Amino acid sequence: MSLLTNPIGRLRLISILEACSYLYLLFCSIYLKRMLGDAEAIRTPGMIHGVLFCIYCVTLYQAMISAKWSIAKAFLIFLTSLIPIVPFFIEAWLKREQIRVKSSTSA
Repeated sequence: MSLLTNPIGRLRLISILEACSYLYLLFCSIYLKRMLGDAEAIRTPGMIHGVLFCIYCVTLYQAMISAKWSIAKAFLIFLTSLIPIVPFFIEAWLKREQIRVKSSTSA
C-alpha cells in the first residue's frame, strides 16, 4: 500500500517529514546559532519546517474528511505535531486507520 494513494497515507508521510524537520530545527540549527554564532543557521531549516507544517495542516484536514474523524480527534492529532517525537509514536495508529478506511471503502 503506497503512502501517497490516500489522505491518511499522505498524512503519515508528511507527519514524519515534519517531525524530522522539527527535530533538526530544535537541535542542530539552534546549536549552530547559539553555540557557534551562525546567525543564518535557522533561516533555511526554519523555512523548510514552516512549509512542511503548513502542508501537514492541509493533509490533516484532508485525512479528517476522508476518515470521518471528529474535530476533537483531528485536534489531538494536530497537538502531536507540536511535540517533536510524538509523530513517530502515532505512526502505527495512523497506519491502522489507513487500513481501516481502505477496507471500509472497498467493502
